[in-house]
Amino acid sequence: MTTWDLVGMQHHILLCNGSSCMKKGAEEVTLAVRDEIEKLGLDEQIHTTRTKCNGRCKDACVVTAYPTGNWYNVPDEAAARTVVQELMQEGPKAHRVYTMQDGAIIRTEETPAIKGIAKNK
Repeated sequence: MTTWDLVGMQHHILLCNGSSCMKKGAEEVTLAVRDEIEKLGLDEQIHTTRTKCNGRCKDACVVTAYPTGNWYNVPDEAAARTVVQELMQEGPKAHRVYTMQDGAIIRTEETPAIKGIAKNK
């Protein structure tokens, strides 16, 4: 297993590779994100991690960026590249489903994504 030196990283991108996302192209999205990071020379600023299900299957493919706390619905490779390109700026607004505000994750106003089921039953 590789152990990366994360000193200097400015962003951590979590790439959902759960079954729903995989059925909707998560492998291609993952490869596009990593390719765009390499192409833009951002390997020293952006670290990526594949995850299992992140619990937003209706938003597949799900990509999450920290420390901003933004969650994205990334439907294809072009959208994946856009997320990377804009991440080092203010942060991508296209495809954003949730964002971090005042220390809590909130749903974005522009999202067409469903609200989902409450976690406290």
